[in-house]
Amino acid sequence: MIKQQNVKLGFLLAMITAIMWGVVPIAMKYALQAVDPYTLVWYRFMISAIGLTLWLAYKKQFPRFSIFKKRRRLLMLAVAVLGLLGNFVLFASGVKYLSATTSQVVAQLGIVIFMISSAIVFNERLRPSQIIGISVLIIGLLLFFNKNLIDLFANLSEYGLGVLLTSIAAASWALYALAQKALLQKLRAEQLLWLIYVTCAVLLLFIASPMKIMSANPWQIFAIIFCGLNTIIGYGALVAAMERWQAAQVSAITTLTPLFSLIFADLFALIWPENFVMQYLNILGYIGAFAVVCGAMFATIGHKIWHQRKGFLFNRKKGEKR
Repeated sequence: MIKQQNVKLGFLLAMITAIMWGVVPIAMKYALQAVDPYTLVWYRFMISAIGLTLWLAYKKQFPRFSIFKKRRRLLMLAVAVLGLLGNFVLFASGVKYLSATTSQVVAQLGIVIFMISSAIVFNERLRPSQIIGISVLIIGLLLFFNKNLIDLFANLSEYGLGVLLTSIAAASWALYALAQKALLQKLRAEQLLWLIYVTCAVLLLFIASPMKIMSANPWQIFAIIFCGLNTIIGYGALVAAMERWQAAQVSAITTLTPLFSLIFADLFALIWPENFVMQYLNILGYIGAFAVVCGAMFATIGHKIWHQRKGFLFNRKKGEKR
């Protein structure tokens, strides 16, 4: 049984993850004024790799490479690397054309793709609550883009290109999540992330331009460093939260990410209007954003509510028979 103290700490850590993920596209948009997406993502992976190297060295918990003697595990690691690399690069490329809120709303597609893919790859059955949650999420996306639906499908504008890139990034994340699910049976989460971060940093070095940071102003340099630290803090808090709280509840909290993006993007626009632009949504857009979050949350933890409701009705009927 999970202690109440651990539940509170798990909730706090999950909230830190959601806030970090909500803020990062705002910082990325500002950093991308100075560097290209490949360079920004390289710095994210490099800073994260250094941070995790220090942590694993302190804990003396570096992974044993002997587990990759089996070709299947090595293949899964390659899929995980390419999946997260593709997610980071495509998301950074899409953020250039979208607001932080829009990019995080579209990113919720990753949950849908992952759940459907898990059902196929791992022969898992989609629960009724997941089907309902996915349906609500898709309806929410249509409502969120109500003003831009024609622009999305009729021609590939910069906005449409941003949505397309972010959607592919979501699919790439789902690919990473599938490989991660298989590899976590043999590795700790931080060990797997270290392997991925180091490999991605090495691969990106061939196309990134690290020296471009020399032309950035101090605030842009701060944004680049923050993006790297954000990766460590966000994923680190996520791993710590799952050690102290049930995974379903932690995942439910992280679905609040788009709402934090919306709140912080508007807050930054009010404080620093010369560098950040406020996103104006109509009423359907706000309803859509809320529906996306609710759909993602219900798809994640709806089965618990579903079973509790069924249990309540069943017990009530049994009581009526007495």
